[in-house]
Amino acid sequence: MSLPVVAIVGRPNVGKSTLFNRLSGERIAIVEDQPGITRDRIYSKSDWNGREFHLIDTGGLDFDENDEILRHIQSQVELALAEADVILFITNGREGVTPGDEEVAQLLHRTKKPVIVAVNKVDDPKHANETYDFYRLGFGDVVGISSIHGTGTGDLLDILVSYFPDHKDEEFDEDTIRVSLIGRPNVGKSSLVNAILGEERVIVSPIAGTTRDAIDTPFEHEGQSFVLVDTAGLRKRGKVYESVEKYSVIRALKSIERSDVCLIVLDAERGIAEQDKRIAGYAHEAGCASIFLVNKWDAIEKDDKTMKRFQDKIRQEFQFMPYAPILFVSAKTKQRIAKILPMVLEVAEQHAMRIPTSVLNQVLREAIATTPPPSEKGKRFRISYVTQVSVKPPTLLLFVNDPELAHFSYLRYIENQLRAAFQFYGTPVRIRLRKKNKLK
Repeated sequence: MSLPVVAIVGRPNVGKSTLFNRLSGERIAIVEDQPGITRDRIYSKSDWNGREFHLIDTGGLDFDENDEILRHIQSQVELALAEADVILFITNGREGVTPGDEEVAQLLHRTKKPVIVAVNKVDDPKHANETYDFYRLGFGDVVGISSIHGTGTGDLLDILVSYFPDHKDEEFDEDTIRVSLIGRPNVGKSSLVNAILGEERVIVSPIAGTTRDAIDTPFEHEGQSFVLVDTAGLRKRGKVYESVEKYSVIRALKSIERSDVCLIVLDAERGIAEQDKRIAGYAHEAGCASIFLVNKWDAIEKDDKTMKRFQDKIRQEFQFMPYAPILFVSAKTKQRIAKILPMVLEVAEQHAMRIPTSVLNQVLREAIATTPPPSEKGKRFRISYVTQVSVKPPTLLLFVNDPELAHFSYLRYIENQLRAAFQFYGTPVRIRLRKKNKLK
């Protein structure tokens, strides 16, 4: 299920980035008391009372048609608005309603989407009455806040989540495996879709960024239902100049969230870039099963050690995903294309695998007996019980004496022992800790 999207908009220097950082819980956006600092949209994930959502920060809207940068920022904001489910319109309570606010309001009315007016810099009760004037902008929800101190943000979030779309039933059966192809632009994702499907169902072009939106393609293979999602290429933020491509990033992230398996497409000719690791990290953090597809394998000169060297490079660069299998393919020559769907099916089954509690605890006891937990300041970390609490990805709950004593290296050891016993091929495994209550 993809998350709702919230866009923060407003004219320059009204506190959008400060509010973005407060709601996201991180200092992501650059904050400086100078108009126009935020040049491009920034994405984060936030939640309120258990409802998660994507947050988009945008540059300040200033309708000066003679300034090329401002025109670029406006196009960015309009694209963010097109993707948003709810819009947070930030204004400055100390300045009152300005002509700039009225111009922004006209733009927002045209979107026909829910808009909440947050009157910022209302950090003194004597300024509270100044919020009423903002109702004349024509929106029903007006909330006074202080993005610096956090005043009023709880009320703002309560209204915000009330506008989120209801959880909708999935369009496809529960047994359908959702597969996303993700990667940098021009690595051959669309060509791979065509090769897998065996027909020209999506546009293929050598121009980077041709695929703008995610295209869902349902199909069957040997009795198994699949949905193939061809996402827009993810490009490093600092190197994206075309605003439509920036708009595509949030869609790609949403596609990952509703996928069971991600095919992470690498370019054999161009090698591995830093952005490849970022893209793979999105899939890992979302808990998707994953497969590395090294495309264009036909285009490079090879000897008997070329594949091994590339495999070693992948394992070195993607150390956080040792579970993901690697397949060397060519969309152009169809080399090993026939192996993709059987591998997708295999990792999807592991992604949804549930292990009996008794078997889990037997493996846990053997692992602890072989290598007991280390001591920390005279106190020993102890694990008394393990149970699986969910699938997709497999999530295990360890009951322990004190979660604070757990060391990541020992938890990694436990995960490795569980993988040795149950494989969990192609899927991340989540391990959660809970303090065991003593019986009275």
